[in-house]
Amino acid sequence: MPRQLITSPAEDAKFNAAGNLLVFHDHKGYEDEFRKHHTSSVTRDVWKYDLTTKKFIKLTTFEGEDRNPIVAPNQQDIYYLSEKSGSYNVWKMSLNGGAATQISRLDKHPIRYLSMSNDGTLAFSYNGELYTMKEGGQPKKLTVNMVNDGRYNPVKTVSVGGGASEMALSPSGKEVAYVFRGEVFVSSVKEGTTKRITNTPEQERNISFSPDGRSILYAGERNGSWNVYETSLARESEKQFFNATILKEKAILETPLEEFQPAYSPDGKEVAYFEERTALKVINLATKAVRTILPGNKNYSYSDGDQWYEWSPDGKWFLVQFLQDNQWIGQCGLVSAEGGKEVVNLTKSGYSNWVPRWAMGGKAMTWFSDRDGMKNHASWGGEGDAYAMFFTQEAFDNFKLSKEDWELKKEEEKEKKEKEEKEKKEKEEKEAEKKGNKKKNDDKKKDEKKEEKKSRTHQNRAGRHREAQSPPHDALYPIGGCHSVKRRRENLLPRPVREGF
Repeated sequence: MPRQLITSPAEDAKFNAAGNLLVFHDHKGYEDEFRKHHTSSVTRDVWKYDLTTKKFIKLTTFEGEDRNPIVAPNQQDIYYLSEKSGSYNVWKMSLNGGAATQISRLDKHPIRYLSMSNDGTLAFSYNGELYTMKEGGQPKKLTVNMVNDGRYNPVKTVSVGGGASEMALSPSGKEVAYVFRGEVFVSSVKEGTTKRITNTPEQERNISFSPDGRSILYAGERNGSWNVYETSLARESEKQFFNATILKEKAILETPLEEFQPAYSPDGKEVAYFEERTALKVINLATKAVRTILPGNKNYSYSDGDQWYEWSPDGKWFLVQFLQDNQWIGQCGLVSAEGGKEVVNLTKSGYSNWVPRWAMGGKAMTWFSDRDGMKNHASWGGEGDAYAMFFTQEAFDNFKLSKEDWELKKEEEKEKKEKEEKEKKEKEEKEAEKKGNKKKNDDKKKDEKKEEKKSRTHQNRAGRHREAQSPPHDALYPIGGCHSVKRRRENLLPRPVREGF
């Protein structure tokens, strides 16, 4: 029946031939087991445990990583991996402790998965290949041949019936995007009609729809780094992805740096993302200008997707998860979307706080914290609870309302809104009527002026016409002229003939 030998964490433990001695490396705290060049209080050390005396003895003291010990065939020494020389190499030391001797001298990549045969041949992995080595000799790469009889086809059709790693609902609610086996798909919510969006050897993650629903944003691990890409509907007449005929993909960010976790701004004009998994930045899609929202020293990433941020509904702020200076405990903060501003600590807790999200239209936030749950004060871990923080008194008052009071308030707000809209409409109609009457008066005056001008024009034309029908003035006068019309007219009358002439 299995029995527990020791209570302290012991990894890669190996017995000696007699079975009375155990060698292992410790586990002081959480850390990525593949991290390189790491120095901190949680780096691993090699220990031995004597099952007879029940005593622990620490064998290594290097401030970096010492790990994977194995007992030599002579039962007097151990071999282990250490970064003392800069990269993981094989080292040797006595089981009684003391100075260590470097056995291998590889420098470009770390040695991993150390083991040894009974005749003292070392075996390990280096740069994805298998090697063997004798102490005092050089590493020899093994040739590995894999034979396949071709019984099964190398390519097979896989049904997309489950196992999606993430999803995003479109703004219209008519389709859903999701990631399956590292590829992006979109399906109709109603009928299930599905369209494949990406088809690459690399994986895609972090999908989201643009606010207008015509583009999908995601990160793709291509050309040796994570980049940000966008696929859009190419035809204006097509409204959905699941039945689209032409799609167009373009790179939003494609650099040697790691750009990850992209998200559209509420207006769709900018994209936020993590650079090198820690620095929060924003790129303007029109100008391609990039600004820093939260510097990289405010975060630390253990694995993809373990950092968090969220745009505010108005696009002016971010809720972020960050680390305070000189403190390795996550807090929730508020920072301006303008860039270059200091983050404001909202939670101010000595315990972990994570995943802050906007609520109530930007008037509150929710988040998780282990401040009140059961916790292990000697190490990591604890129970998390959900919390809410309100940014306005109105939001807090609304939150405290009962369901009945909330429904009554909504009715009052609805009636108030309808009244305001009615008053606004009546005001607009009155203003329109005033404008209409004024326009009519102005038009009437314009018409009167036109008629007056037309009448004067007609009179002038009539006068000129009469003058044109009258004989010239010179024909009315005898030579020498006269000084009155009357005289002129008399001169024109026939003179009586006197008798006697």
